[in-house]
Amino acid sequence: MPHEGKTRITLIRHGESNVTVDRILGGEKSCTGLSDLGRNQAQALRDRLSNEKTNINALYASTMPRAMETAKIIQPVLNVDELLLDSELVEHRPGDADGKHYDELEKLFGESDYYGRPHTSFATGAESLHGFHYRVSTALENLIGKHVGESVMIVCHGGVIDVALRQLLDLPRRGQFDLWTLNTSLTEFVVGDAETKRGRWVLLRYNDHAHLAGLPFATNTDS
Repeated sequence: MPHEGKTRITLIRHGESNVTVDRILGGEKSCTGLSDLGRNQAQALRDRLSNEKTNINALYASTMPRAMETAKIIQPVLNVDELLLDSELVEHRPGDADGKHYDELEKLFGESDYYGRPHTSFATGAESLHGFHYRVSTALENLIGKHVGESVMIVCHGGVIDVALRQLLDLPRRGQFDLWTLNTSLTEFVVGDAETKRGRWVLLRYNDHAHLAGLPFATNTDS
C-alpha cells in the first residue's frame, strides 16, 4: 500500500437533506436528517465502500442529523465498531436564521455582504465566516493530532470540506464557500512527506461521486 503508515483523511459530504428539499437554512436546531434521495445516495456510497473493501481506523461525524444518518448507513461496511461524534465539525451556525426559508432571509435580517465582510454575522447569533473557519480548522487539527499515522473518515458538510481544503493545502482564507461539493462525494488527503507522519498534505481526490451514477440529480443548496 503506497500510503501505509501515513496520516490519511477522507471527508464525505452527507446525503441530500430534508432542509435542502424544503429550501430551509438547516442549522443544528432545524435539521431533520436525510431525504429519501439522501438515503439512496448514502446506500450507494456504502455499497461502493464495501466493494472497495475500505479499511479505516476511525469514523467521525458531525452531530447534525444529516451527517450522523449518513455515517450510520455506511458504518456497517467499515471495520469500526464505534461512530465518534464531534460537534465542532457541524456546518456554519446560522443563529436566529436557523430554520428560516431562504426566500425570507433578506427580509428578516437585511441585505448582507456575507462574503465581503467575513468578520461580521449575517443574522443575530450567527457565526461569522471567520469564526467558522477558525472553529473548523481547530477541530480538524485536534482530530488529526489524535490519529497520526492512521486512516480517518469524517462525514460532515460542504462548508467543512471547503475549510479543510484551505487549511490542509494552505490556500488563501477568503472566507466564502465557492466549491461545488456534491452529496456523499469523497475528498481525500494524505501526508505526502516520506520522512514524517505529520507534514505536507497532498490532495488525492476531490468530489469523487462516481457511485451516484444513475441516481437523480440532487438539489445542492445547503451544506
